[in-house]
Amino acid sequence: MISAIINNIRLQPFLYLILHIYLNHIQSTSQSSLNDFITMERPYFDDISPRNVSTVADEPAILKCRVRNKGNRTVSWMRKRDLHILTTNIYTYTGDQRFSVLHPPGGDDWDLRIDYAQKRDSGIYECQVNTEPKINLAVSLEVNAEADNRDKITESQYYDAKAARAKILGSTEIHVKRDSTIALACSVNIHASSVAWYHGASVVDFDSQRGGISLETEKTDVGTTSRLMLTRASLRDSGNYTCVPTGAIPASVRVHVLMGEQPAAMQTSRSNIVLQARVYLTIATSCIITIVYWYQNLIISQTASNYNMCQRR
Repeated sequence: MISAIINNIRLQPFLYLILHIYLNHIQSTSQSSLNDFITMERPYFDDISPRNVSTVADEPAILKCRVRNKGNRTVSWMRKRDLHILTTNIYTYTGDQRFSVLHPPGGDDWDLRIDYAQKRDSGIYECQVNTEPKINLAVSLEVNAEADNRDKITESQYYDAKAARAKILGSTEIHVKRDSTIALACSVNIHASSVAWYHGASVVDFDSQRGGISLETEKTDVGTTSRLMLTRASLRDSGNYTCVPTGAIPASVRVHVLMGEQPAAMQTSRSNIVLQARVYLTIATSCIITIVYWYQNLIISQTASNYNMCQRR
């Protein structure tokens, strides 16, 4: 019996050594995981798009910017000549309604779109990511004179409340689930001879292999109403849709096709991942300490019990 007590006492340093090695292993593994999160690859530009863009006056201009590994960073577009921030992520910070961002949900593209580009829009634009230090991609835009004698829409006409223009009915940014129906509508305050819809820079093709596209145009007492419907929505249908009536200023709506998720749940912050890793490390350490404390008390209790039994004998 005495030899058993001695063996238990000798066994304790060995168990402590094993537990110490195990704790160090957990700590080093968790720290390594944390370092992996923290040193995750930084955002960078996928520089495959042209740095010099040219367009014709009154046509849309699209400046491309593809950001890889964006994470929870912010992508902004800045006009170089006056250092004006035009957009941040999908939000526009300018009174000029011609500017918008083309960004498919979950994609890496953050393209700047300028509707009815004018000569004054020529210059350098920077796509920026708020890393430390900040990274930026400069794109040069050149707007040339019109190729034909179409009537120009001047700046005063654009901001004239009485000017002929289209207006999106409902929200200018909508979210729909995949396989549902996208229903877009715009009203024009004149009797437009025709109304076309654009998806990005391309005219919506009703005869495409996609199918399920329909357009309904109605003349009312005060103008024209156009309704575009796309059934069986897919991720490819995401993007900017523009209602372009003849002889009137167009209007745009941004469509997000979701995989059944809410927009706020699309991204997971890296800081949350690191926090979760720290919580798991704390819980694991607490469990090990509790086990060590419990085992130590058990050994002491058994040793005392065995000693008392020996004394009685």
